[in-house]
Amino acid sequence: QVQLVESGGGLVQPGGSLRLSCAASGFNIRGRAVAWFRQTPGQEREGLSCIQMHGDSVNYAVSVEGRFTISRDVTKNTVYLQMNNLKPEDTAVYFCAARTTWCASGARDYIDWGQGTQVTVSS
Repeated sequence: QVQLVESGGGLVQPGGSLRLSCAASGFNIRGRAVAWFRQTPGQEREGLSCIQMHGDSVNYAVSVEGRFTISRDVTKNTVYLQMNNLKPEDTAVYFCAARTTWCASGARDYIDWGQGTQVTVSS
């Protein structure tokens, strides 16, 4: 059974950092593209970053490039999102998602999702 579990969210002050984790089970992350999305109430899920199945290529949304870094640890079957210089507008529920082919930009292109973790950036 495919399962993705996010963790690491919380409350942080502007300018602070958080590292989110996406622990995968039921499949090997080496064989899937894994992406991070976020969503605020009433808005569609926004794609933030994705790491290709071979781990040799990553991409970022303009809104987070230079501040967020995606990485993975294949020994732990986990994908991470390091978030630095957080801003109040980064407040959202953050999700990870996986697909069996290449990274895609749209949320509807992903079938497997985690339950999400809340990130709140506030002083």
